Amino acid sequence: MRVRMLTAVAAALTLLLTGCSDGGTDTGGKVKLRFQSLAWQQESVDANKELVEEWNASHPGIQVQYVQGSWDSVHDQLLTSFEGGEAPDIIHDASDDLADFAYGGYLADLSELLPERLTSDIPRQSWETATFDKGIYGVPFLQEPRVLIANKKILDSSGVRVPTAEKPWSWEEFRQITKTLTEKMGDGKYGVAWPLKEPVSVTLNLGLSAGGQLFHRGDDGKVTIRFTDGDGVVPGTVHAQVNSDKSASRTTLGMGGSDTLPGLFGGKYAMVPLGFSYRQQIVQQAPKGFEWTVLPAPAGPGGPAQGVSPQTLSVAEDSPYKKEAAQFIDFMLQPGNMVRLAKGDWMLPTGTQALADPSLHTEKDGWATGAALARDLRSAPAQSVRGYPEWKDKVATPALQEYYSGAIDAAELEKRLVEDGNLVLARYQR
Repeated sequence: MRVRMLTAVAAALTLLLTGCSDGGTDTGGKVKLRFQSLAWQQESVDANKELVEEWNASHPGIQVQYVQGSWDSVHDQLLTSFEGGEAPDIIHDASDDLADFAYGGYLADLSELLPERLTSDIPRQSWETATFDKGIYGVPFLQEPRVLIANKKILDSSGVRVPTAEKPWSWEEFRQITKTLTEKMGDGKYGVAWPLKEPVSVTLNLGLSAGGQLFHRGDDGKVTIRFTDGDGVVPGTVHAQVNSDKSASRTTLGMGGSDTLPGLFGGKYAMVPLGFSYRQQIVQQAPKGFEWTVLPAPAGPGGPAQGVSPQTLSVAEDSPYKKEAAQFIDFMLQPGNMVRLAKGDWMLPTGTQALADPSLHTEKDGWATGAALARDLRSAPAQSVRGYPEWKDKVATPALQEYYSGAIDAAELEKRLVEDGNLVLARYQR
């Protein structure tokens, strides 16, 4: 019995000592940190690996190991690693995935660990995306607005007003223009294709411009779901385009963004709403001679406001080297490095100095349009809501998919989002 007890104590001490850092220090006394990156585009992977190499070359006492993660499985993978005491020290994720980890005590509060240079360079509305109960649990560093990628020849020949970041289409005008484009393009072609395999974030984030919020936090700190007129503008527009106007393709509702590109290139769709980073795929895949342009998303009474969930860098609460991990994050997000990361991912940096870089304001490939939208990006409506992942997967995704396809009406959509949704949230707020 005594031997078994000593063995158990030794095993527990070993686990505590190894923790997040795969041994913490090697025999040479170097601090060893693991950085899990979710970069997937080759340019982005290269930029991240190059920065890790540069850090290691200039910081011999604090060495960082690059670990490749995947967006497809990151939430479950991180939860398993947190509970097993094997989480990476530095964690790349998205801000809308942080709430449960922050409230669950898995992420370190970075409020006292980050330098003033970094905290003052990133705007307040970006920090709000990673702030929970007044603690900062991630550094937002890359963001992308949703834009309209349009076939320029179709748009120009139609005679419709071309929107700008200063004067975007209203949602009503957008609906009418997609009808006009569909009529001019002829049978079997559509003014717009909505790729809505993952419909929730698109609907919520674009809904901010129309005054939609859906999630409302009371004085007691608890969140409830209420469906207002503003919440119905974006889903109502899409539903009408697909089911009554016939100006949006029904077949793309179950597609991801990449799946719609062949149709865009072939002239089947005049426009596709996509994340800003899809421009890279268009540059790489578009046939010779294809002319395209980047347009701002439609706007409502609230202007071109749009919700975003920036990519973030966090530190595991169990890491024994939080200070060193924060130093690495500060290095990664120096203005010049942030520009490199943004260009590698074809996204926008959150940092004010990085965003001012002239290379992000060129007309080529639509960079200027995206940069002009940055000032109106806001925290996504569900950013700090506990239970959001479950609500999204079990309630909102199927409800919106059925509504957009015409299987249920607006009243049933509201009932399911609100009634079923509040039952889910209540379990997380007891």
